Amino acid sequence: MKRQNFRGFPLLFVLLALPMLACSVFGIGGSDDIPNNAVVVNVVANTTAAPWLETAVTTFNESATETSSGDPAFVVLNVVESGQAVGQVQNDPAIALWLPEDAVWTDVLADGGDTSFQDDCVSVAQSPLVIGMWREVAEALGWPGLPLGWLDIGSLAADPAAWDYYSGGTLGESFKLGHTHPGLSGSGASTLLAVVQAAESKTEAVSVADIGQPIVQASVGAFEGGVTWFSSSTQTLAQTMAERGVEYLTAGVMYEANVAQLGGDAIVAIYPLEGTFVAEFPACIRDSATSAEMEAAVLFRDFLLSEAGQQLAADNGLRPVNTAVTLPATEAIDPTQPTTIFDAPSVNAIFAVQELWQEARKDVNLVMLLDTSGSMRGSKMDNMQEAAVQFVQQMGDDDYISIIAFSTEPDLIVRHVLVGENRDKIVRAITDLRAIGDTTLFDAIGDGAALLTETTQPATANAMIVLSDGQDTRSYRFNAATAMQEATANNATVFTIAYGGDADEQTLEQLAIQANGNFFIGDEASIAAIYEEMSAAFGGSVGVGR
Repeated sequence: MKRQNFRGFPLLFVLLALPMLACSVFGIGGSDDIPNNAVVVNVVANTTAAPWLETAVTTFNESATETSSGDPAFVVLNVVESGQAVGQVQNDPAIALWLPEDAVWTDVLADGGDTSFQDDCVSVAQSPLVIGMWREVAEALGWPGLPLGWLDIGSLAADPAAWDYYSGGTLGESFKLGHTHPGLSGSGASTLLAVVQAAESKTEAVSVADIGQPIVQASVGAFEGGVTWFSSSTQTLAQTMAERGVEYLTAGVMYEANVAQLGGDAIVAIYPLEGTFVAEFPACIRDSATSAEMEAAVLFRDFLLSEAGQQLAADNGLRPVNTAVTLPATEAIDPTQPTTIFDAPSVNAIFAVQELWQEARKDVNLVMLLDTSGSMRGSKMDNMQEAAVQFVQQMGDDDYISIIAFSTEPDLIVRHVLVGENRDKIVRAITDLRAIGDTTLFDAIGDGAALLTETTQPATANAMIVLSDGQDTRSYRFNAATAMQEATANNATVFTIAYGGDADEQTLEQLAIQANGNFFIGDEASIAAIYEEMSAAFGGSVGVGR
């Protein structure tokens, strides 16, 4: 394999500037509101169900529903993508109820030795996997009269000339596609499996042998060639696409509920003509929970299945499983679709398609700019180095990296090397850095942009990471405007980190936005999480897998 296996489970991100991978939602006012003698049900659920469950949890907790012993049942909700949740529920025996996208994720957990969520699962809502697309793009492609499919999207992503023909050159230079990271999110794994199903023209679950077919590899490769961003969660993908516009993402793979939750009809749900998967959102009770927790979990699940609970689901774009409630059609979604539904995958198929994705994903040509000025001295430097090293460890073998450390002058310490054969040397170069001198932020950005221009290749995606903890104090070759102009001239995606309260947040934020990247505000406590988030965005080896 040309990429490393997935390893480890990601941190629970606590980023300040971007949506988080996980967030806890307690009842009214937070955990302090838990009544005396309450039976607490700790719940982990998928992010797509979050808008529904946040309301449902509040309603349920306010109802003061009691167990048979007369104690109030109280739900505490933690929202986590399915791939990430595997590690969380495995390591936290206090979690009594889990709502992944599909029951196969309980099988993934069981594959790791924990079978405690497999025996008592009941679907509480549904939502098909769709291609969320800007309406103007869909109409340019012939929608709604002309059905569109997974392979159509892959073809457009791989062929700029075809995209230019349909778009008339008014919707961006290329078809920019986004989906979630398949090691973190069930929708990411399902996206890849849907492309495999389409390439094999099958509705029954594909096998590991199917995934190894050359036509499948070519189809997944074409599809992934248009992916410009791997989101850590489906909800974040939908929200970011809506906020950043068609120039940022042409389309994103998400659930129908995510499209509905955006409101309006600027982004519409495309139901692929070959078929798609439908998330079942099973509510699974842990068999090792106490009898009181199990009883309280059943009470909450029953509320979710009640007419009131199902109406809340429909209000938040999810398809009710209670036939007394329906999800109405809108300009953006069509509850009569899809007409073809793929069978649920096996655990082995999920792992196999993750490995195929590691092969198919575009390799990254990355320039990392690290502030090593005197103000970084001490624990700030130590934490930055530790996070940067972890990032490098998660990069693929065939990714390229360059590193510029900047203080009184920019210093090119690693120049465009393959990560796999140089990983240890790159790590040593980072750990050998020392903090001293002034801050040449603008000159470093200009030099990094020039290096990307020199090293760019058609088969790689250009990217830059810029971390700085202070204002520019010494640059003489570039200023903020010229540095930004250079950085955005080579089609690079730029991620910027304002590390501490003295950083030039305005310049760093503007640079990230103009270069279709993301801006983070970080400190010593969150810097590792920020690098983990960026690793996911670049397709790094984070999350669940073999």
